[in-house]
Amino acid sequence: MAMPEPAGRSGHYVPQRAPLRPVPFQKLPPGAIEPRGWLAQQLALQVDGLCGRYDEISDFLVYETNGWVDPALGAWEELPYWLRGFGDLGYVTGDTGVLTRTQRWMDGILATQADDGWFGPERLRTSLENGPDFWPGMPLLAAFRSWYEYSGDERVIPFMTKYLRFQNTQPPEVFNRSWGAFRWGDNIDSAYWLYNRTGEQWLLDLVTKMHNGSADYVSGIPNWHNVNLAQGFREPLQYWLLSGDAKHRDATYRNYATVMGLYGQFPGGGFAGDENSRPGFGDPRQGFETCGIVELMHSCELLTRFTGDVAWTDRCEELAFNSLPASYDPQQQVMHYITCANSVQLDDRRKHGQFQNPFAMQSYKYGVHQYRCCPHNYGMGWPYYAQELWLATTDNGLAASMYAASKVTATIGAGETVSVVQDTEYPFSDTIAFTVQTQRPVRFPFYLRRPGWADDATLKVNGQRVHVSGDWMKLERTWHTGDRVELTLPMRTTTRVWEDNQHSVSVDRGPLTYSLQIDERYERIGGTDEWPELSVYPESPWNYGLVADAPFDVVQREEGDNPFTTDGVPLTLTTLARRIPQWETDTEDVVGLLQPGPAQSDEPVETVTLIPMGAARLRVTSFPQVAADGKAWSYRTRITASHVNDGDSLEAPDSGRTPESSADTSIPRFTWWDRRGTTEWIEYDLRSVRELSAVSAYWFDDTGSGQCRVPQSWQVLWLDGETWRPVQNTTPYDVAVDRLNTTTFTPVRTQHVRVEVVLRPTYSGGLLQLLVT
Repeated sequence: MAMPEPAGRSGHYVPQRAPLRPVPFQKLPPGAIEPRGWLAQQLALQVDGLCGRYDEISDFLVYETNGWVDPALGAWEELPYWLRGFGDLGYVTGDTGVLTRTQRWMDGILATQADDGWFGPERLRTSLENGPDFWPGMPLLAAFRSWYEYSGDERVIPFMTKYLRFQNTQPPEVFNRSWGAFRWGDNIDSAYWLYNRTGEQWLLDLVTKMHNGSADYVSGIPNWHNVNLAQGFREPLQYWLLSGDAKHRDATYRNYATVMGLYGQFPGGGFAGDENSRPGFGDPRQGFETCGIVELMHSCELLTRFTGDVAWTDRCEELAFNSLPASYDPQQQVMHYITCANSVQLDDRRKHGQFQNPFAMQSYKYGVHQYRCCPHNYGMGWPYYAQELWLATTDNGLAASMYAASKVTATIGAGETVSVVQDTEYPFSDTIAFTVQTQRPVRFPFYLRRPGWADDATLKVNGQRVHVSGDWMKLERTWHTGDRVELTLPMRTTTRVWEDNQHSVSVDRGPLTYSLQIDERYERIGGTDEWPELSVYPESPWNYGLVADAPFDVVQREEGDNPFTTDGVPLTLTTLARRIPQWETDTEDVVGLLQPGPAQSDEPVETVTLIPMGAARLRVTSFPQVAADGKAWSYRTRITASHVNDGDSLEAPDSGRTPESSADTSIPRFTWWDRRGTTEWIEYDLRSVRELSAVSAYWFDDTGSGQCRVPQSWQVLWLDGETWRPVQNTTPYDVAVDRLNTTTFTPVRTQHVRVEVVLRPTYSGGLLQLLVT
């Protein structure tokens, strides 16, 4: 990947000091960019919604009892997460209430610094193996930086210097503990920020210490936690800015490709990380944590500035337009923990066949304690995005990096001030107009990003077509007030085929991905009138496959109040589809797994409407295709059990994955944990009457690491009318490890079969595979 022009050490906004590698772009200070249009609306909703008022309802954000302003008290990541986004929300909107509260928190936290540089809760000094927990301070350093850039508060530089000096005195082992070990990229960014302002060389020594203590992203993926990945994968490239070693830059690109190749095989920009990315859980019904969405956006924003590679900018837009708005309700009062490409019901029930965490993750809640990290952290998404729309270039120009209606005021050229107004409905329109405002003629380079999907972008200056090539289209001229640049990014409706997810397809138009429009019914399940907790249920069919090769028609609507709502979207698509009756929800109302495509369907052809993914709280976004020569789908077995561990999967025994051993933890499993020594059962509804003569069980047994063992005994029962009867065995019930244990019996005809087990005294048990033939 070649570094694009204009990488250098000049520029009006804190150039990169040697020996740090020159970069093409510099971030403008908060307040330099005024969001307008739909982006200003989303930010206004945020001010009046969950982020802007979360301190009214979160007990982690009570000033008087918070350890970040009273070090004798306790606190951790919640206040740092929230303040990082909350402060920047104030800087980009100018909301006086937000700004006043931000300053109060800044004053309070800055006053806690001890003589040795430590700040915040004293108990965090020794909370990790008698050493400091640096992780929760990392988001606060970002908050301090934004506050300094906005306010010029002279306390921030010495405060950060003193704190980072304290870090630099710590022994190497401190840097490889807990969450911080996977997230040092955040702290490295702060050290570079300070170094570029002070030039103190020891800060670069600290960067090397942080890199050496970091989880090893250079050799591969050190941890599959989704937020660790979203933040941590960029760390090697950040260190490359100091090391100059291409292996560090390349590691970031390689790790991103690895994660997305394994778990990002569906649209929306994210990857399957419903806490951790796990083998066997990559279907588009899997979700991406909201923390992961905003952290991955931030990583892409940083990598754009560091490398100039427009692929990162494209990825940030895909997340922002498609996944981020779907993570909260239309009023931004409540949010959920997990956002999925395919999701047809958002209720408050645990999903044992889908998600890893032992709590419900999809209903819309303010989630102070249940969702905890995400509602405190999500707020940086739009404010950070707004601040990255425009970038200063190191050849004293301006770059339009991401597109949204806005006005930027910046120093360019030889030190002149210029404003540029961006008028557009992008991403709902393919035209963008820029109008220059300047006191006198001024020469400077103006760069416009060409998205990866827009090969045929066109530019006009004052009505005259100009021909510019490259990912960053450069216009260098003497600009006069009123000069107008028109950028057209022709948006065509295209499909992506996700070969690794059953050849499903997604539908794109420019940066927007489209989902099936499903009628949504909101039901209040808790909360208050002001802060309602909501479930969302489908009120129209959703199990459609798109007719292969059918055209897509664009339908313009009258623009509504909010383009990220079903009623407010200004542009929809229509196409032809057939229902696939065999595609159902499972026993816990989770959209069924995709089956091999294209699918066969004899259902009538219907015209369906597609809306932007970000406007669809219920959605199918990875579609099967249907074709005359398609594959017949089957009704999937419905599985119930006497009990299932919250972190396990009801559907694991029927997943089709063959274990390597009884202790195989690389595939989904079903267990009755933490029930021990009891009689338990698991039942298959085969969906039709079949003749059966054998059942094979591959028992889960984690001897040496856990408390699950093969059962003491087991038997097979079949449902005869309304009576469960034991089968007449012709072979014994084996309980051996590391193989299928098959019992045969006199054939029976039934739709329902049950395996009943007696667990060993003091032990639990489970299954990796259960076959019924």
